[in-house]
Parts: sequence; C-alpha cells; structure tokens
Amino acid sequence: MTDQPGDSPTAPTAQDELAALAEEFFAAENAHDPFGATLGGIEGYAHEVPDPSRAAALRHREVLRAFRARLAAIPLDGLAGEDRLTHRVLARLIENNSGWITHGLDDFSVSASIVAPHNTVFATFAMTAVDQEGAGAYLERLAGLPGYFDAVLQRSLDAAAEGRLPLRSGVDAAVTQLDGYLAADPTADQLLRPLRGRPEYERARAIVREGVRPAVARYRAGLAQRLAPTARPDAEAGVCHVPGGAEGYADAVGRFTRPGLAPEEVHRIGLETVAALREDFAELGAKVLGISGTDAVLTALREDRSLRFGSAAEIVALVDGALDRARSASADWFRPYPIADCVTREIDPLEAETAPLAYYQPPGPGGLPGTHWINTLNPESRFTYEYEAIAFHESVPGHHFQLAVAQTLHHLPRFRQRATAALTAHVEGWGLYTERLADEMGLYGSELSRFGMLSMDALRAVRLVVDTGMHHYGWSRERAMAYMRENTATQESNVRNEIDRYIAWPGQATAYLIGRREIVRHRERAQAALGGRFDVREFHHEVIGHGSLPLDVLDDLITDWIAAR
Repeated sequence: MTDQPGDSPTAPTAQDELAALAEEFFAAENAHDPFGATLGGIEGYAHEVPDPSRAAALRHREVLRAFRARLAAIPLDGLAGEDRLTHRVLARLIENNSGWITHGLDDFSVSASIVAPHNTVFATFAMTAVDQEGAGAYLERLAGLPGYFDAVLQRSLDAAAEGRLPLRSGVDAAVTQLDGYLAADPTADQLLRPLRGRPEYERARAIVREGVRPAVARYRAGLAQRLAPTARPDAEAGVCHVPGGAEGYADAVGRFTRPGLAPEEVHRIGLETVAALREDFAELGAKVLGISGTDAVLTALREDRSLRFGSAAEIVALVDGALDRARSASADWFRPYPIADCVTREIDPLEAETAPLAYYQPPGPGGLPGTHWINTLNPESRFTYEYEAIAFHESVPGHHFQLAVAQTLHHLPRFRQRATAALTAHVEGWGLYTERLADEMGLYGSELSRFGMLSMDALRAVRLVVDTGMHHYGWSRERAMAYMRENTATQESNVRNEIDRYIAWPGQATAYLIGRREIVRHRERAQAALGGRFDVREFHHEVIGHGSLPLDVLDDLITDWIAAR
C-alpha cells in the first residue's frame, strides 16, 4: 500500500535503517576490494581492479567512520534476534577494517606468500567465473592490472620513505617469483587460461603482452632496485622493528582474535599447547611407530621416505577419498544443508612454490561449487599422513560446511552471508575444530593419519609462539623457523613458507587455535549444562548457522541457546 496525498510518510524503523546500512556497507567493502569480492564468490565485481594506494585506503576509512556514526544512532536495545546480531557484527567489522587501514601493516609487506599482491592477482583471475561474469568483464579487469601493479609499487616506496621498510628476504622471494612468471612462455601465461578457446583470447594476449607483463617487469625492477637495498634484515623480521608496528600488531591480534587479548597471553597459550602436544606425539609415536621420545618421533615423521607421496595423483585421490567419507558420515553430526558441492583442484605450480599446503574458495556465482585447492608440487616431499586432516579442515566438515551454509542464509544481510576473512577466529577456529571432530566421527583412515591431526594442531600452536615471537618480542626469522622445526613434523619448505606468511600477514596466524579453543569451550559448557538434552547437530548449527561471528558475539549466542534449551 502506498501513502496517499496528505498522509504522513511512515518513518523508517530501526530494522529498516539497519538493513539499509548493512547493504551499503557490503557494497562499499566490495567496491574497495573487488579482488576480495571475487575470491569470496560475490558476483558483479569481475571487471574491477582495486586501488591499492594509501590515499584510497584513507578515503575508505572515512566511509567506514560515517557508517560507524550511522550505526551508533540505531539503538541496539531496540533490536532483537538476528537484527541484534547484525548490529553487533557490523560494529565489529567497521572497527576491524578501520583499524587495519589506520595501522597500514600491508603498506610495507613484500613477500612471495599467499597475501602478496601479485599472488592475489593470480589467484583472483584463476578463480574468476568467466561463464557467469562474462569475458568482457575479464578483459576490462585485465586491462586494469598495469595501473594496479604501478600503484602497489608506489605504496611500498612511500612506506619506505617513511621508514617503514619491507623485509629483505621477502623482497628477494617476491623478485624470484616474479622472475619465474616473466621467464615463462607468454603464450602459456596463467592469466590467459580462463579465456583459452574463446573469441576474446587474442585480445587478452595483446593486453598481457603489451600491458601486464611490462607492468610486472616494472614492479619487479622497483622491488629489486629501489626497495631491496635498504630493506630490513632477517634479524628484524617482525613489525615491532618498524615505526608504529608494535601498536599495529597489538591491534591486529585483537582484530584476528578478540579485542583485549594481549600478545603476551597469546604467546603463553601457544607455549603451553606446544608442550602438551609434544606429549601426545610421544604417546602416539610409541603406539604406532614403536619409537620413544618426541624428538625421535618428529624426526621419523619428517625423514621416513615411506611416508611421502609418489605422485600428485596420489594426493588428489587421498583428499577426494577423505571428502567422500566425510560426506557420508555428516548426517549424524550436522543438519542436512542444501549447499553447493565441494571439489578438489590443484594449485598452479607458479603459486605452489610458496603457497600453503591448501586453502579453500567458497562457492561462486551461478551455482559453482566450493573449491579445496591443494598443493601437489613436488609430491615426494609431502607427507601422506597430513592431507586427510587438511581435507577435513578445508572442505567437509570444515570451511566448506561453514561458508557454503552461510551463503544459504538468505534471511540475513548479504555481508553476514559472506563475512569470512574479516572474522578469522570463527572461520579458522571452526576449520581447526573439525580436524579433531573428524577423529570423533571416525574419518581418519588409519592411526598413522591421526599424526596429521597432531601435526596440524602443532603447527597452529607453534603459530601463536612464533607470530608473537617475531612481531611482539622481536625474534629473528631464523629463530622462528628453528622453533617450528623443533616442534612440528612439517617439511622444511613448509617451515619457510609458513614463517614467511606470518611475517607478511601479522596476527592472522593467531586466530586458528584461539578460535578453536572458544568453540571447544562452548561445546563443553553446553554439554555440562544440558546433559542428555545436548544434541551435537543442533550445537553445530548454532556455531555455523548464523554466518561468521566475532568471538564475543558467538559467546553470547551460545549462552542464549543453552538458556533457551
């Protein structure tokens, strides 16, 4: 019914104002970071390239501050249910994203890690749904890459002029990786693959040849000639050695975990967890390998060649088998969810050299499945016992269940269906929780495979120690790598890749174990309070059935759920 002449217009309700603000926030975030939109499976941004300049970030911070003021004018007490959650989640995201811009830790981050700007480009283009977004959008984005690379270099140079210097080993690794890209056959350029066989392919080749590759060469030259000579040594790996870095790191830890959690506390939790896991390794090692002592067990896991893969196909087959078992067993542990499928794909060899063991891409537009990307480069260096735990973390019942379910929550604002990376402790905490849950579900194929669960646990516990060690306590890169070698079974190449990722992405690595601890705590208190009325399927739904949440919001949600039951 429309208003009639003379009628007073109906004032918008608090719910209306919140819904409008939530939609504007979602659009503004995607416009500011269209690469992130594509990686998150959000349609409509495949033609856009972000402006990575410091000036653009500061303009976006002003937009966020305006959103904060509008949100503050919407009284939380006047909201209930999911609207109340939306208000709280939005408030946290605004604060988190504003803090990231304020401290600008990525302004001087140069690396060959998963978060390096050039790897973000390669991953984004590889994951673009050309059939849904259109080849024209792909060409438009491709044409914007020269300006993007020039602006990324200028941002790093501006930071260096302020004394915020990159790490020399990170610069060198980026240069080596870019050399590999530039030396590859231009006709086989990975940026062209999504258009192969299409009419637009020749136009794309011209853009890459005349625009993109020269820009990448300029970027590479700028890193090598203008940034490398004055870059920080490995002895100063952490951001605490950079002006404003200590404050920025404390803020990052709070953003990636929960506000107020100090780096010192994170470090302590890590040390205690590592010590407990060393005992678990010794116990399982004696049972399965007949070896006594944690160090001897870790050495055997690293050096026994029979525990390595023989081919990339073996890795894919093992991962697919684990995924099939998880699908079959999920009905006893989860509600039946109408979600997209999950598939396994191999990481491109150029990226794989410095990539993690695996990562996950949510379902994309047009019904595209979620993707578990696995690193199969040099399979003879990869451990057979690790990849089942990784599969459960990245696919089912881990990230795929959580993030694909979120996309079906159409009664929620769109930002809550897609708010993933900005609420890392919930997302990665859930992924890590499901590695242990898989053991309860009987999904591990053997006792040997359970070493993968311990190995991944140890990796996440070590992260707490080395991330805070470097960025808060001033550890060197070598000290961090040595600590990881001593307390995990992971291979040497992954030790290097992991430590370099933590250097490039301060604070993010602390989210996994902190988030898992919270989910386990909630389950234990729910079981204690509800006794025989506790239903693990309903508990899991409460954890993943409201989208990604800040840890304090998740705490209140579970408290209310327990009280209601």
